[in-house]
Amino acid sequence: MKDDQFKAWESTRTKGKLNFVLFTGVLSWGLPMFILMAFMNKPFADGFASKSAIIHYIVWPLAGVFFGVLTWYMSERKYKKELVRRSNT
Repeated sequence: MKDDQFKAWESTRTKGKLNFVLFTGVLSWGLPMFILMAFMNKPFADGFASKSAIIHYIVWPLAGVFFGVLTWYMSERKYKKELVRRSNT
């Protein structure tokens, strides 16, 4: 892990996991996917309360949460490995 990445993650983790998951997962990934898939799959063709629209409302925010949590834990793992490496040198 490069020094700038290390410092950036230190700054990010001080804001907390919930903040990271909401902004990185839901807003930065889930929302664009929601919009992109709305254009591609047309879930609102039968109305905004149709079965496909409701599924769309549920799937992409949950996928964003999953993406955010997964990214958080992968980044934490890299950060902790780097922390150990730096403490050994």
